Amino acid sequence: MKYETGLQVDMYQHKTIIPGKNENDGDPMQMAGKVEELREIISRSKRIVFFGGAGVSTASGIPDFRSETGLFAQEENGLSPEMILSKSFFYLQPEKFFDFWRKHMLHPEAGPNAVHRYLYELEKQDRLRGIVTQNIDGLHRQAGNIRVYELHGNVNDNYCMECNAAYPAEAILQSEGIPRCECGGVIRPNVVLYGEPLEKYVCIGARREITNADTLIVAGTSLTVEPAASFTEDFAGKNLIVINRMPTKADERATLLIRGDVAEVFSGLSRE
Repeated sequence: MKYETGLQVDMYQHKTIIPGKNENDGDPMQMAGKVEELREIISRSKRIVFFGGAGVSTASGIPDFRSETGLFAQEENGLSPEMILSKSFFYLQPEKFFDFWRKHMLHPEAGPNAVHRYLYELEKQDRLRGIVTQNIDGLHRQAGNIRVYELHGNVNDNYCMECNAAYPAEAILQSEGIPRCECGGVIRPNVVLYGEPLEKYVCIGARREITNADTLIVAGTSLTVEPAASFTEDFAGKNLIVINRMPTKADERATLLIRGDVAEVFSGLSRE
């Protein structure tokens, strides 16, 4: 799915960085300097939008997906996670789908980390206009944020496919086999599976906030999952911040590039 953004290249202040050449990843002084630069940008910004991915939640004990040791690098009985988490597999093999879901996708012990907590404080100051997240763990809402656009849904939001009754994640976690409603219908997670479209109005809201932002912070995401990754191309504001361990396709457009762990960066921001 391709979106037309009308974005012009010269809207960005370019800063090309070659990973491994001028990032000095292991230099604590340079990292501290970048964190201070980010702090200054945030202090001057009035309409901040945060676009986050799996790297935001790893500090909460939730495994990422696409790293070399991530969930998607593994197979379950010869089946890839992408196959198991697809719409077709859900309908054809629901019992195996829910076995995988309980084992790998539910983390009731996880709680908000420094990233979630800092963003909550920014929202209370009315300078964070929105969080656009690819994560389904619900930790931003658990931290207290309201302006959250969950592009792929939320594991804590489940419903009966027959009567539409709402259920918490515990209803699936504590069940065996296929979780059933009192009416007999299947209880399904309200998440976007492979082969399903994103929810229209969530996308409209997310793209509106990105378009109107003066600062966009892209963090903890490789920007490889479409169409969500393309949303960042709507940004035409002043400051594009990219924070990630690995290179992303937004690096060359970034006004500030921080090659590192997003939770460590936000922990630094939290220290006065």
